[in-house]
Amino acid sequence: MNAENNIKLSYQPITQDDVIQLMPIENACHTHPWTEKLFRSCVGGRYFGEYAQLTDSKGNQKLVGFYIGEYILGEATLMNICVNPIEQGQGFGNALLTQFITQAKNLGGEQLWLDVRTSNTAAIMLYINHGFTEISRRTGYYPTATGYEDSIVMGKKIS
Repeated sequence: MNAENNIKLSYQPITQDDVIQLMPIENACHTHPWTEKLFRSCVGGRYFGEYAQLTDSKGNQKLVGFYIGEYILGEATLMNICVNPIEQGQGFGNALLTQFITQAKNLGGEQLWLDVRTSNTAAIMLYINHGFTEISRRTGYYPTATGYEDSIVMGKKIS
């Protein structure tokens, strides 16, 4: 990603063998993370996902994040996207979302969907900057430490 330091960002498809190494990122990113069982159920079949890793000039690799999408009949839904908290603010969320959109398009996707917590302003702005718009809201959709919060359903048409 940084030519001066010869650091490269690459993507690898998520397999069942990758779930264990991705769970710490999942747990660090969410107050109510997916369980390992749920994560595993979203690998393969109608689901697609990739993890992003940085590789330096010495071949050292570091996981920075991942996304999971679901594809059904021309529609792709972003089920999960996570960037390791220590790597946030460096453009990796933008890169992962771009990769999700590219892969959805490669699968034949024409419509994209996602849900986001109303309190996740950074993610909402990221999605708006990628052309997503609010379609509706789900009341009390996400659990919180003190109850529940609403979800914003966003969509985007792609060609």
